[in-house]
Amino acid sequence: MSAVHLKKGEVIDLPIRRIGINGEGIGFYKKQVVFVDGAVPGEYVSARVTEVKKRFAKGKMLRLKKRSSHRVRPTCPVYRECGGCRLQHIDYPMQLRLKRELVEEAFSRYTSLDSLPIEETVGMDRPRGYRNKAQLPVRWKSGKVRMGMYSAGSHRLIDYHDCEVQHPETNAVLKAARQVLEELSIPIYDERSHRGGVRHLVARYAFDTGEAQLVVVSRDSRLPREKALVEALIRRLPQLKGIILNVNPHRTSVVFGENSRVLWGKEKVTERLGDRIYHLSAPAFFQLNPVQTEKLYDEVKKAANLTGSELLVDAYCGAGTIGVWLAEGASKIVGMDTVPEAIRDAEYNARQNGVKHAEYYLGAAEDLLSAWVDRGTEPDVVVADPPRTGLGRPLIETLTRVKVSRFVYVSCNPSTLAKDCDQLIRGGYSIKRVVPVDMFPQTSHVESCTLLEWTGSGSN
Repeated sequence: MSAVHLKKGEVIDLPIRRIGINGEGIGFYKKQVVFVDGAVPGEYVSARVTEVKKRFAKGKMLRLKKRSSHRVRPTCPVYRECGGCRLQHIDYPMQLRLKRELVEEAFSRYTSLDSLPIEETVGMDRPRGYRNKAQLPVRWKSGKVRMGMYSAGSHRLIDYHDCEVQHPETNAVLKAARQVLEELSIPIYDERSHRGGVRHLVARYAFDTGEAQLVVVSRDSRLPREKALVEALIRRLPQLKGIILNVNPHRTSVVFGENSRVLWGKEKVTERLGDRIYHLSAPAFFQLNPVQTEKLYDEVKKAANLTGSELLVDAYCGAGTIGVWLAEGASKIVGMDTVPEAIRDAEYNARQNGVKHAEYYLGAAEDLLSAWVDRGTEPDVVVADPPRTGLGRPLIETLTRVKVSRFVYVSCNPSTLAKDCDQLIRGGYSIKRVVPVDMFPQTSHVESCTLLEWTGSGSN
């Protein structure tokens, strides 16, 4: 489908049919796909074409000719500049509906399924102030330390640190840390010259225990006035339980470096989900929305349907949260991850929760599982919570070869989820249930829990 007849600068009128993965409205002009930021499905808009590609065009909304009843006024003052909460202009019930449609659209595009057993999106009662972790870049400008989010698609810093989706305590920790850096004239990193020290501030807050952790990410392994920095921080932030210096000396957009050092306090913070206790080091992955995490993990437990006799593999185990959550139903748990700190956290968390039948290994899931299968170890249930890039092909091939009875796929990317499921369906699995979970209200992101079972049929 070509959009070559559209011209940049042309003004067009078009209906908005659905939403895109980045929260933009998607409309059609004479059968041509047009993405319009800020438009809501059901609206009719006038837009100026800003970009023309082979398969689509982009437009800037000029006027609402028909307004959706689901449009609301965004409450964040930097909503349009920041680009983080791309759905804040849509009421919450409609956000939940649209996220379900995003998952449906991905499966429609990347699989040949005639029908998808998908449920309604699991939402939040209070869809703000839900994030337990924030990592913000800092810059030195006009004699001030600036801190905030990058504008969408750029490295232009939006100086703002009272984010509505962050827990107030993470905002408070970051705000105080920025002020201390400025008062003590701690050198700030300049990405153009690759000089200076502090690159990011990272705050994590444990909702249940009230413990906070601050990570200062720096190009240098030593900061000037470290003692004064620590003293000022603990004086202003009594909720702090640990201050960590993480060293990232490379030219990269990746936040964390490989080495960390405790400047003061504890290396880990303690969090609870239900009756489970988790101890988290700075680089370890942990879900950012504790309230919804319990709902998500309960969906995983329902899908796994453990009876007490199964060998459970927790691929991409992170700090071991899913395995510990499911521990009572499994005869043995085997977890794996590529982050050494995560494996240490998983082992520690298993011990702290009295889980004695769990083993954790450092390495890629696709490599370890394949090797174990070759040695005769065959899991009954596999749970995977991979990064946005999805499952590796070797892991898909291993799952197809081992014919695991139940595979529970936790995904934060509908596109890679659908693509991977298509390969698994071709290999003999059948999709039994898809449950979208809204882990990130006000954004276009959607998590989902998908249950696949081995049928050997090669199709649904």
